[in-house]
Amino acid sequence: MFAGFDPASVPSPAYVVSLDLLEKNARLLATLRERTGAKVLLALKSFAMFSTFPLLREYLDGTCASGLHEARLGAEEFGKEVHTYSPAYTEAELRQILPLSHHVAFNSLTQWETFRELALSNPRVRCGLRVNPENSRAPNALYDPCAPGSRLGLRAESLKGADLKGISGFTFHALCQQDSHALEETLDALEEKFGPYLETLDWLNFGGGHHITRPDYDVDHLCALIVRLRDRYGLQIYLEPGEAVALNTGVLVATVLDLIDNDGRIALLDTSATTHMPDVLEMPYTPDIVGAVGGEHPNGHVYRLGGPSCLAGDFIGTYTFPAPLRVGQRLVFTDMAHYTMVKNTTFNGIPLPAIATYAEADGKPKIIREFGYEDYRMRLS
Repeated sequence: MFAGFDPASVPSPAYVVSLDLLEKNARLLATLRERTGAKVLLALKSFAMFSTFPLLREYLDGTCASGLHEARLGAEEFGKEVHTYSPAYTEAELRQILPLSHHVAFNSLTQWETFRELALSNPRVRCGLRVNPENSRAPNALYDPCAPGSRLGLRAESLKGADLKGISGFTFHALCQQDSHALEETLDALEEKFGPYLETLDWLNFGGGHHITRPDYDVDHLCALIVRLRDRYGLQIYLEPGEAVALNTGVLVATVLDLIDNDGRIALLDTSATTHMPDVLEMPYTPDIVGAVGGEHPNGHVYRLGGPSCLAGDFIGTYTFPAPLRVGQRLVFTDMAHYTMVKNTTFNGIPLPAIATYAEADGKPKIIREFGYEDYRMRLS
């Protein structure tokens, strides 16, 4: 956890992001540009805490968006380059997206042909297509955009005979929390299927899913892969990691509200898997807790941790603690910056966690925002 951080110093529940660790990740990502010329974009779908953008823009080249609202946030709060891709645009959305964006990628030839004239009417925008290398590397089917029947990206056979005039680049996204060796297999498949097209392009976006800031990630190998594609085809390479930017930089502080026994001990918390950390149920996975170990272990005190929602399956996981839990005790879930704030909900009217930052030099957290009834009410009618 963060040196000197006191979990009792923030409201509960609260997301707390370490500015020191966030900058450490950003510095590492910036070395990719220095070593290879590749540009790194912040994927807002994973991490969109815009109070941290003044720090991140010092190291990253811009943002990538999945639609109008993310494009606007990137343009207004981050600045620099904005790259936008959506599985499908409406004309009204695209007319607003184009003035905000530098790159706009289309998911199908139908969308490209429908909006080609409109897209090319903005001289700043460089247009691209999302392609599907049909190389499934994602470990979870829910996150596999290359699976058979995928709605994401064009297969090579779909491009035969197509008029690609006006298309200057391709984007693909095939990975999920993976290393450079999974990327290499995907790049091999991409070159096999799309090699002749790459020779005519100016840029290639490797998408996200690269766990570049994970301690065991082979950054040297990644750089070699970038250089290979860059030099072979004369391409400007882009990467758009979101999770890697915020990986291991944030925590979620929660409080034990009640302790019950029903075929084992259960601790009810003021934070919820379904509303505050939905990837716990979607991936699924069990997040780490400071001072506890996941699962049932001897010589410890075992609890299932559950949330306050009415969803029967709102369980975060089973943990073993060195001492019995007590009502009012603070628990700290780690690696809670990415895919949490951007995905949380107010289901059941459960309040959203507060958002805070922490810097070791300051020694105390800064509360960025707290949420209440109006944040729940404004989403309804």
